[in-house]
Amino acid sequence: MLSRNLYDIVNGLAPFSLSAEYVARGARDNSGLLLDFGEVNGVLCSLDLSVKAAEEAKKMGADCVVTHHPAIWAPLFSISEENAPALMFCIKNRISVLSAHLNLDAAEGGIDHSLMCALGGKTPVAVMETLPNGGYGRAYDVPKKPLEKFVKDLNDALPARRTVFYGEREVRRVASFCGAGLNESALRFAKEQGADTVVSSDAKHHLITAAAEAGLNLVLPTHYAAENYGFVRFAEKLKKHIGNVTVFTDERFL
Repeated sequence: MLSRNLYDIVNGLAPFSLSAEYVARGARDNSGLLLDFGEVNGVLCSLDLSVKAAEEAKKMGADCVVTHHPAIWAPLFSISEENAPALMFCIKNRISVLSAHLNLDAAEGGIDHSLMCALGGKTPVAVMETLPNGGYGRAYDVPKKPLEKFVKDLNDALPARRTVFYGEREVRRVASFCGAGLNESALRFAKEQGADTVVSSDAKHHLITAAAEAGLNLVLPTHYAAENYGFVRFAEKLKKHIGNVTVFTDERFL
């Protein structure tokens, strides 16, 4: 197939219009077909474009890498082995790169929704950022359990190996925000929705202390673990459409 056909399939699963809408509200993104060599016969899905992922794509005979995190994020004024080694590898080996970031975070059945499901939620009682056919940040009820048991179950489900947590309340209602989604607005949303536990990643110290002062449990799996769970499920959906799809998980970051 052509790369634009792959784009259309991804767009059907996680519409890029969701990213455009999010950016119009002040977010930042760079989703889409970022490196295009035309023909696509095999796809490797990797949360990030790393040299390891690119090398695995070549090894597997995949001529396109689909990532979640944008393969080009900061402005690039030149491309070299030093400042963009993974991109250089893909260019040399004619491997296309397609990134689906905020659109996949927010899509129905996407990464934020999948995190809720992994943690035992089914239907959100509220969504923080509502978008057409999607949204980001969810509050939902889970089977009640001690915090330590909740964290163990989270570690098993994602899987996650480096989860940090604070608090001691029994877990009944969770507010979760995939990736580095924890900010002042997210904490306010969690409190307004009666959550006892907040799950996100990459929390700054002032947000950790703010959660503690508000009496909220705070659970922080790595960014990678919190998002790779949903990304793998996206890859499974993609495979139903095009068949030749493999998944690369970088266990260094779980």
